[in-house]
Amino acid sequence: MFIYMNGKIVGKEEAVISPFDHGYLYGMGLFETFRVYDGHPFLLDDHLERLNNSLEVLNMKVSYSREEIQSALRLLLAKNRLTDAYIRLNVSAGVGEIGLQPDPYLYPNLIIFAKPLPPSMIGQEKKAVILTLNRNTPEGVERLKSHHYLNNILAKREIGDMPECEGIFLTKEGFLAEGIVSNLFWLKENVLYTPAIETGILNGITRKLIIKLAQRNGIAVEEGFFQTAEAKKADEIFVTNSIQEIVPIYSFAGSEMPGNNGGFVQDLQKQYKNLSGYLWSRNEW
Repeated sequence: MFIYMNGKIVGKEEAVISPFDHGYLYGMGLFETFRVYDGHPFLLDDHLERLNNSLEVLNMKVSYSREEIQSALRLLLAKNRLTDAYIRLNVSAGVGEIGLQPDPYLYPNLIIFAKPLPPSMIGQEKKAVILTLNRNTPEGVERLKSHHYLNNILAKREIGDMPECEGIFLTKEGFLAEGIVSNLFWLKENVLYTPAIETGILNGITRKLIIKLAQRNGIAVEEGFFQTAEAKKADEIFVTNSIQEIVPIYSFAGSEMPGNNGGFVQDLQKQYKNLSGYLWSRNEW
């Protein structure tokens, strides 16, 4: 595997960062994961918007443009001989002294990873189980896609190595939050429900696209604070993220669901696939 690091393509064995990088010492780092479909980085503008906003929050004095990242991706994909790929774009704070730093970070490290993926994930379905571990609260005002991932790792350990299963977090108050690596949706009587950002969840890029798709299709969307019992009455349930796309749920907290047979999910998947080859942002159509 070759990776992109600060303007250069290097073999994975050559990639090094300083032990004084505050991404390592204090978790001062951010990342975005997204897919490339036949060479097109789907919703790249939306991912960069979230990344650049988060960089400001962490006081990292850098921002990235579509042109800059697209140029890096072309080099990286060509070197790895990929056209359909998983991409992880990672920014760490860079070198600092030992100790908490209130000053801006001026020289962050940019690393981009790529690995092969099939052109689509349509056909997979999962069961969802309610975790006993609660969702932690965000470190700041809103959850960032940051290096602070212990809550997710502990949750993954709770369900074990079961790719067909997604763990669902509750807040400490008992409200539905999100999956370990996904956002949660359910349809009931032509209304689409999803937990509110105020529950402490990550505002996923695919989440925002699905909300817009539903609204354009005449489906009302309600974001709020919901109990598990409400979701168990759903007509269809699914989870989303930028890599797995839209994943139907066939069992939710022990209740049977339509899974791949759900008509609403099937329609969403078709629309998603049609958009994936050219859309840069959910706002451009």
